[in-house]
Amino acid sequence: MLELYDVVIIGGGPAGLTAGIYSSRARSKTLLLEDFALPAQATTTSQIENYPGFPEGISGLDLTERFKKQAKEFGVEFKQAKVKNVEFGPNYRGSTSIIKIEAENETYNSLSLIIASGARPKELGITGEKEFRGKGVSYCATCDAPFFKDKEIIVVGGGDTAVEEALFLTKFAKRITLLHRRDKLRATKILQERLFSEQKISVVWDSVPKEILGREKVEAVRVINLKAEKERTLSCSGVFIFAGLLPNTDFVKGIVELDKKGYIVVDSRMKTSTEGIFACGDCRSTILRQVITACGDAAFAAFSAQQYVEQIL
Repeated sequence: MLELYDVVIIGGGPAGLTAGIYSSRARSKTLLLEDFALPAQATTTSQIENYPGFPEGISGLDLTERFKKQAKEFGVEFKQAKVKNVEFGPNYRGSTSIIKIEAENETYNSLSLIIASGARPKELGITGEKEFRGKGVSYCATCDAPFFKDKEIIVVGGGDTAVEEALFLTKFAKRITLLHRRDKLRATKILQERLFSEQKISVVWDSVPKEILGREKVEAVRVINLKAEKERTLSCSGVFIFAGLLPNTDFVKGIVELDKKGYIVVDSRMKTSTEGIFACGDCRSTILRQVITACGDAAFAAFSAQQYVEQIL
């Protein structure tokens, strides 16, 4: 017989895990699909200090593991799978169609779907970036900082993530240069205060990297000042890039409405443009992407999915 879930959740970050907790706690038959090739943004964050209940802070990985343990205790079924496609199958009890979630080696069937697939770091697209990935180019300070002990590093970006990761890198690097394309940072004020008081960090304003240079590994970055239109070369052993995010939503193009950046459009109940499909967390169109907002989204998505399934049954 066809194995049919009440809800399938795509994504194993805070949003997906919270949706799993709420769904399984409501006694819905819940499957969560994780793609380990696309780690949740939270798991690569060295320190989260604005999540309520942890005044001393907690690593993103530790917090996510707590979520996962709780989800398992409530009965969420976990499987590792890279989702390739979503489509609609045969009808179930009238006009409602079963949702078919196609992974690499298996297809899963569900009455509802919650997309919590998150987002991934945006690449700059400059010469040398792909060539030196893993050889000095990184998108995760938590993952790679120990490889740059007592080295000179360039960090690209000006938002919260870039500043947080630059501050984390001071535990390892000898010197850090933050490149920002504007003349002021976008990061929150408290992070800026910490950055400007850190002696190991200097900021190069109005500048962007144009090319990453080296032989076997990163040795320097060619930088252009956007106002003066002058170029110079900065020596370094590593380049950490935090230039924004791209949503992991390619597998639902044409299935649900996306905004111009590829994020999923939802209403206040986390409903997408397609009946039975909901979205939450970093993959949805929103003005704020934080662990706490992802969890709030997920609670709404799980409750909405539960109500939808109850109407069918």
